[in-house]
Amino acid sequence: MKTLFRTSAATSILALSLISSPAFAQQQAEQDVADDDFHRTGEIVVTAPYFERLDLLAGTSALSGEELAQQSRGQIGDTLLSLPGVSATSFTPGSSRPVLRGFQGNRVAVLTDGIGNIDASNTSADHAVTIESLTTERIEVLRGPAVLLFGGQAVGGAVNAIDKRIPRAIPKEAAHVDALAGYGSAADEWSAGASVDVPVTDRLVVHADGSYRKSDDLRISGYQLSSVLRDEVFDLADEEEAEGELDEAEELREAAENRGRVPNSAVETWTAGIGTAFIDDGGNLGVSFSIYDTKYGIPGRPGVGHHEEATAAGEQVSMAEAGEEAVTIGLRQYRADIRGEVETGGGFLEKLTFRAGYADYEHTEFEGDEIGTVFRSNGFEARAEAVQANRDGWRGASGIQYLSRDFEAIGAEAFVPPNRTRQLGLFSLQEFDLGGLHLEAALRYDRVKQEAQTLGITRNFNNVSAAFGLAYLIGDLKIGINASRTGRAPAVEELFSDGPHIATQAYEIGDPDLRSEKAWNAELYARFDSSNVDATVTVYSNWFDGFIYEDATGAEEDDLPVFQYFQSDARFWGFEADVSARLGRVGGFDFVVDGVADYTRASISNGGGPVPRIPPLRLLGGVELQSGSLDLRGEVEWADDQRRNATFETETAGFTLVNASASWRPFGRDRNIALIASVNNIFNVSARRAASFTKDYVPLAGRDFRVTARISF
Repeated sequence: MKTLFRTSAATSILALSLISSPAFAQQQAEQDVADDDFHRTGEIVVTAPYFERLDLLAGTSALSGEELAQQSRGQIGDTLLSLPGVSATSFTPGSSRPVLRGFQGNRVAVLTDGIGNIDASNTSADHAVTIESLTTERIEVLRGPAVLLFGGQAVGGAVNAIDKRIPRAIPKEAAHVDALAGYGSAADEWSAGASVDVPVTDRLVVHADGSYRKSDDLRISGYQLSSVLRDEVFDLADEEEAEGELDEAEELREAAENRGRVPNSAVETWTAGIGTAFIDDGGNLGVSFSIYDTKYGIPGRPGVGHHEEATAAGEQVSMAEAGEEAVTIGLRQYRADIRGEVETGGGFLEKLTFRAGYADYEHTEFEGDEIGTVFRSNGFEARAEAVQANRDGWRGASGIQYLSRDFEAIGAEAFVPPNRTRQLGLFSLQEFDLGGLHLEAALRYDRVKQEAQTLGITRNFNNVSAAFGLAYLIGDLKIGINASRTGRAPAVEELFSDGPHIATQAYEIGDPDLRSEKAWNAELYARFDSSNVDATVTVYSNWFDGFIYEDATGAEEDDLPVFQYFQSDARFWGFEADVSARLGRVGGFDFVVDGVADYTRASISNGGGPVPRIPPLRLLGGVELQSGSLDLRGEVEWADDQRRNATFETETAGFTLVNASASWRPFGRDRNIALIASVNNIFNVSARRAASFTKDYVPLAGRDFRVTARISF
């Protein structure tokens, strides 16, 4: 079946530690060789830390192997769009973060192998996520109340990317190689990535990987600007012409008439990583070092200038009048990681695990060839867990998490002052198996310190979060209910922002008096899991006390629209559904149909209106013919209009995309070679994501022919 949409109730496994035990890892490696890990037709094994068979994580889904290879894009947000409940910020092809159940930014935790990605992508929508899917083994999307175990920043869910930089198993081969290469026509995108694992001894393995991706300006269907923005730009052109500014008027009209391409949207990215691990029956220990480097353009919004700059004579001239330079971002992150596990040999505790990472991050926003603003971040995150042995159906784990981040922005448009974040978290989860009845309970305490040194402001926050889940199994049907109370400390950007931001083309203002954001969360789900049918339906609701959101005020500052952070009560509710059914055989092929539906409705209380940038109702359905050597698939994605918008937010037109793909395994499923050809947006439809900050001038790709080759030996 089409497994990328779901994890079955019986096989949804969250490993009890940050890495699998050596025995399990070896067994898993053998299974990967046997059934082609990148085209599974049976179970998906979810390995996100830290616990096993967590029914609290009812909304778990994953992309791996052949599906991940086909969906791979330059940013993780655009890679995950086929999963239920997932949209993307789609700020630009070089920067796109996941949106889960309508939540984005600081309410979605993006993890690398179970700990924070330690980049600046949560700081602003224009900042890239430093994860490359070309060298990622699996990406998991975790939703539901139990993600509070990752901290208050995961109230909307968590995305966990699993790579192999710290090996989990000793290969049987003299060298194990995985490689992926592809081409996409919509942006003339070329990409390639490869990794190699070499056993030095029967207990020591070393790893190396690298990737390169380069794309041109994005090809689109129709006009670059939405109809509303085109009308605004034409009006501005008329005003400029009336004032005698003929050149500026002509530039604005050219921008309004631009079609076929999104200027300044090219991307170039490379990564490299090395790692090693010692693995034996008593435990394991591994380390890795990696580099992520990317350069990408930020498409400009016509008619919006940046802050005023002084000329040599001291006269203030608006950049909107002087002519805007193209804005690009150059980003590099150096990262070091360590992961370890010790088997206790019996007793109350089964094992002790440890995971830590340190990242040195810097990105520069260029205005043409000139340096605009430099953002620097040094971050460290660590987790340790004590995992309990299973005692008559009772098991669990408890742990501690620590996060430290020093962040500064240097330049004329440093909209956030230098700041420090220190966070300490304590957590525990306990599970009780009472036959057909399952109970889970989780508790977490977080202490967060946010400090803006130059402002002389220090804020301390203490939050307690708790979750409870109950599930009952009736044959192939499992029904369950989850509830939680969560607390999230405001991010430094929400507290301390005050200034023009060149890349988002907005003047951003925080509120240093914001209090912790708290919420009651609940979900009811039903999962049916049989040999021929998998189906899941989840209904959820969130009631926020002190919801923090950024919205346009209608004012302008330094020729830029003002976006300010506010706090109010809010209500989110929605549903997710997905199904996959094997209907029979046709000419040697299994005939499979599958579908996804998701919807979120979010409102600010007390007459505040809709929450900004919420995805509309979406339906996605596919038909697939599957055999050992060839799969043929066609699918349709439909998104409704989004007319529930914040005061200064524009409406988003709905769209229908039709896609098709063929996967050929010339040596069958037992040999890890696959060639994939696909065409997305066959009818070259113009489409925009409602969750995108830049939807009015960065539409989705037009017709896109893609070819991908994947090999493992």
